[in-house]
Parts: sequence; C-alpha cells; structure tokens
Amino acid sequence: VQLQASGGGSVQAGGSLRVSCAASGRSTRAYSMGWFRQPPGLEREFVAAISWNGAAQLYADSVKGRFTISRDNANSTVYLQMDSLKPEDTAVYYCAIGNWPLRTILVRYWGQGTQVTVSS
Repeated sequence: VQLQASGGGSVQAGGSLRVSCAASGRSTRAYSMGWFRQPPGLEREFVAAISWNGAAQLYADSVKGRFTISRDNANSTVYLQMDSLKPEDTAVYYCAIGNWPLRTILVRYWGQGTQVTVSS
C-alpha cells in the first residue's frame, strides 16, 4: 500500500486547512485510517483515527472539537479538516493505515508526511 498525502501549507492562527491522503496498491476498505503528527523537536503523536466504515472516530484531546476526520472508501482517501488552528498545531502530518484504534503499534502503513505551519 502506498499513501500519498497532500494539502499541507501555511496559515495564520485561527485559520483552516484540509489535508488528504490517498491510498493505492491494494484495497484499504477493511482498515482503519488516521493521522499522526510530529512537531519540531518532538515525538510523533496520534491526532485522529476513523474506523473502516466511518462509524467511529477518535481524536487526541488537543484537537478535539477543532479537527474532523472523514474517509471516502470509494476513493481510498482519508481527510483531516483542521479548523481554529493554533501555532502548536505546527508539525509534519502523517497519514496511516492499520488496525483500530490505530495507535502507533497498530499502524501497518505510513504516508510520507505533509508540513502544516501555523503562524501567530
């Protein structure tokens, strides 16, 4: 499975961005999909996950109420809508596919990362 992330960029605090990740190579319909991020100088951390059918979502406390994860199984794509962005959201964002609830140890495939920069 190959994961291609896109949609990162720079935005001012309070703004919005949407990142996308398209999977190819084999069917990902049965897997959970999600996002992690790695802020500068820090460890990679969980951001959000969505179950195979989209019925369940999980969010890190730091993004709850501001970020929304969704998926389109017909196009093997997962999205992360990021609203009310804060400077502390600045990080490289990685998409991932694996088993629920998609913590690091459960990830089977990683994307290449896309940079999100939020300025104050």
